[in-house]
Amino acid sequence: MYRHSLAGCCFLVKNVSKLSSLYKATTNSSTFMLCHVMQMHPRSYKVAAGECVWSPCNTLLWHGSNMVGCGDALSKWARARYMSNTSIELKPDSDVVRFNIGEPPGKTGTSKKGKKKMRRVKMSRRAKLNELRFYRLKAKKKMTSPNPEVRIRYKLEKAKRKEEWLIEKLRKFDIPKAPAEAYDPEILTEEEKFYLKRTGEKKKNYVPVGRRGVFGGVVLNMHLHWKKHETVKVICKPCKVGQVYEYAEELARLSKGIMIDIKPNNTIIFYRGKNYVQPQVMSPPDTLSKSKALEKYRYEQSLEHTSQFIEKLEKELEEYHKHLAQYRKQKENQP
Repeated sequence: MYRHSLAGCCFLVKNVSKLSSLYKATTNSSTFMLCHVMQMHPRSYKVAAGECVWSPCNTLLWHGSNMVGCGDALSKWARARYMSNTSIELKPDSDVVRFNIGEPPGKTGTSKKGKKKMRRVKMSRRAKLNELRFYRLKAKKKMTSPNPEVRIRYKLEKAKRKEEWLIEKLRKFDIPKAPAEAYDPEILTEEEKFYLKRTGEKKKNYVPVGRRGVFGGVVLNMHLHWKKHETVKVICKPCKVGQVYEYAEELARLSKGIMIDIKPNNTIIFYRGKNYVQPQVMSPPDTLSKSKALEKYRYEQSLEHTSQFIEKLEKELEEYHKHLAQYRKQKENQP
């Protein structure tokens, strides 16, 4: 608790019968306030010594002669009052004196809840054009700089900013996976798997998985094929090395089908199951739409090329520093 140097006293007297003879005027009011400031710290209080600070209610005032009669009672009460651990704070705000008892400074109710927001000044069209021209000229100076390190560093900073922006964009396409439904997986014998594998190879029905990857339309097409056929082929093209196994796992989770085989030409054969029932919603809710999947693919391609470009620039910068160090060594060794 904070304690200020206050040598005055502030008290409230209610229904005092002994001091009734001290008042000249008779009144029905039972509350009297006396605040007599004898000495105050000049730094914390901007009030002169000896002044009286009165309550705003303006009830009855005690004269200076009344203080003589009740001096003993007041001195005893004041001693007991100032023995407590409670701190008193006095703040003169806009010609109004406020007392805060038991609260540390800085937590009073006089402070404003929120600061006013500064209004953004609208720029004119000419000012915007001048600002854009300034940034273009600044970038042009770095691009046409005779120092190759300045040029490489400018390209590297620009590529890293683009990489951060692309990562932020791709976060919007992350859909939380729905909790897996409990279902009894069917166990197939080796003879059944061989028969279904040969059947799937002979039939011509297939579902393509292109650059968009796995989205809701792929699972919908699989269910439509399973309406008349037991098996369906999923052809992944174009497909990176090892990506076909990720597609097979994702499609098995979304379609609740059984994966029979993965061919070397990135073809997956799925079996619908013995007790297959076509679901009411054939496109799962935790998948992207066709347009969103294409947008995600474009951002992923851009991120891949940008990361490759950053690696290339970092290698160029490293080679430039090595060449510079060799040149300095040769220059120092020359007589």
